[in-house]
Amino acid sequence: MLPVFLSSGLFLGWSLGANDAANVFGAAVGSRMVRFRTAAIISSLCVIFGAMYSGSGTADTLGKLGEVNALAGAFMVAFSAAITVYLLVKARCLVSTSQAIVGAVVGWNLFSGSATDPAVLSKIMLTWVACPALSAVFSILLYKCIAGLIRAAQLHIFTLDGMTRWGLILAGAFGSYALGANNMANVMGVFIPVAHLQPIEILPGLTLNATQQLFFLGGIAVSIGIFTYSRRTMMLVGGGIVKLSPVASFVVVMANSLVLFMLSSQGLSNLSVSLGLPPIPLVPVSSSQATIGAIVGIGLLKGGRGIRWRSLANIAFGWILTPVMAATICFICLFFLQNVFQQTTFQPISYELTPSAWEKLTELDDIKQDHLDKIDDLWLERFPNAREFREALAYRLGKQPEVIKTIMHYARRDSLRLSPRIIERLSTDKLTTAEITVLKNLSGQVFVHRWRLKDALGELSSLWRYSDTDVEHNKKLDAKFKYLDSKLHVQESEGY
Repeated sequence: MLPVFLSSGLFLGWSLGANDAANVFGAAVGSRMVRFRTAAIISSLCVIFGAMYSGSGTADTLGKLGEVNALAGAFMVAFSAAITVYLLVKARCLVSTSQAIVGAVVGWNLFSGSATDPAVLSKIMLTWVACPALSAVFSILLYKCIAGLIRAAQLHIFTLDGMTRWGLILAGAFGSYALGANNMANVMGVFIPVAHLQPIEILPGLTLNATQQLFFLGGIAVSIGIFTYSRRTMMLVGGGIVKLSPVASFVVVMANSLVLFMLSSQGLSNLSVSLGLPPIPLVPVSSSQATIGAIVGIGLLKGGRGIRWRSLANIAFGWILTPVMAATICFICLFFLQNVFQQTTFQPISYELTPSAWEKLTELDDIKQDHLDKIDDLWLERFPNAREFREALAYRLGKQPEVIKTIMHYARRDSLRLSPRIIERLSTDKLTTAEITVLKNLSGQVFVHRWRLKDALGELSSLWRYSDTDVEHNKKLDAKFKYLDSKLHVQESEGY
């Protein structure tokens, strides 16, 4: 059934290519500086390359918004986002794939009873505002710098035309790479925890892991969408809002590319942390919003008289409609998929303040005795999902999101069983031999809570211990624990 379920991700990839490729080459094609076929070929190749080698960073943020834990559920999340994008593109709306997948994940959360983390959702929604604004600032600064250089160089018009054409091609290639790096999480991100593919060796020394395989398939789907359906959207971006000169088109593409690259680069985020600055949020943002922001920035720089405000209003309406429509479609379709077609759309996760969880909370500095007194009546009461448990905590503690988040983290029941047979089958591509050896020391044990397994492994070896300074090590360790969750998790109905 895996190819059937992955088809919705491929459909979403096609929709991304049909809609979002316009954001990196639309200005160039719309200004007649680059032919559509040339743009399509370059964009396709660079999207695939960016997805496979830089696309995993933003997938983590999407996973924190909603942990889609069943293959049928992942199928419907991707399908709902894809059908939303397709319908709105057919209605001649310039939509955001990022907003569609976020809306679909929220719809899955509502159906499954999972709690939508307000901090993660707020961070994502903040980028929906910051992304076009930042892109507009970049475009204004770039335009002023480039216009000044052109005046100072006094280039012949034919020389300028040739340089601009090549500049648009290079900027489009960079933008396509950034699109694949930032937005492939939208296409295939929900399948990463549930589609367990084995590594494939393409050439000696060149192996594609499961995530790279998924992103490669998504990149192929994006390429097909570019070739089959993106020409009309490119023409809308290129001339439907503001008539752009070739130089302005180059600026728009570069501004869009810089924003997408900045918000998907793990290296830039690590550099920011090393300089004592906050980490750059690695969030799948809307390339549509980045491009429109850059175009509006150029229009404002020229006085705002040439901006077609009606077209801009229609685009803004599409952005508002997209997440609401995707969430609604996802919720309704999940109901039919589970109750009519008898497919498992989510694995239930219960919450309980067990004795070990209660003891752990008493040791934490940010959990006061007053907090524990208020939730004392919830001790040993099992809640079937995150939403009910969050509501019970909020009723007793009020608006204390960080305290509630901490309590939920330690009360979550994960039921991880380290059977000898499963430990022997763990992939050496995911874990080192030394790490598996440490796991064997816990063979036969069952951990009701995920954090108890982490604590036990950390006590046994520094290989499984989080670092106070090494962000990259902690990120890799998170990925390893996610892999263990997928292999060790057992349904509570199975018993142990």
